[in-house]
Amino acid sequence: MSTTIAFDLDGTLIDSAPHIHHGVSLALAEMGLPGLATETTKGFVGRGLPILLQRVLDHIGAPQTLHSDLSERVMVHYVNQPSDPASIYPGVLDALTALAQAGHRLTLCTNKPYEATRAALRDTGLAPFFDIVIGGDSLPSRKPDPAMLRAALDGADSALYVGDSEIDAETAERAGIPFLLYTEGYRKTPVEQLTHAARFSHWRDLPELVRKQL
Repeated sequence: MSTTIAFDLDGTLIDSAPHIHHGVSLALAEMGLPGLATETTKGFVGRGLPILLQRVLDHIGAPQTLHSDLSERVMVHYVNQPSDPASIYPGVLDALTALAQAGHRLTLCTNKPYEATRAALRDTGLAPFFDIVIGGDSLPSRKPDPAMLRAALDGADSALYVGDSEIDAETAERAGIPFLLYTEGYRKTPVEQLTHAARFSHWRDLPELVRKQL
């Protein structure tokens, strides 16, 4: 049985924290603002760029009036600094290939801005796998609002969502879609506290988990 499987991006398919941190750091330096550690930036990932930058400014003690300028600068670096293909988690390419060959439709649902998402998919070679891409600015709302996930699933009768975070788990729950949790991403909450149909720590296990869900 074929199904539509939507995927998160950052912390799920790719370890994008270093790339995000690099863009933020360059923008902060251009504005004469203090920097922050990679792990700090990583902790802000998940709810989209606007909230990430709000948290960055709060963390360094800078006013939120700088948010628009910082956002514009970060987006320039975000898009123009190529994502490293090595940022793809081990086993992702084989798993996506196996799922596509099994007849499943693969889509993307991420709070990352659409332009930056397209650039990351292009740079890493993941773009051909996804025929629908919903970014953080594609709709008026972002995850955990389920509208994004519903748009990515495009009315599918059989659907799954794969992600790594609390936001992804809540989004799937609110949409009424079974959630498969990748445990090695950016999650901060214990696995047992997140609603999920199944979990996996290596991508080689995902095709079999999908088969068991159908």
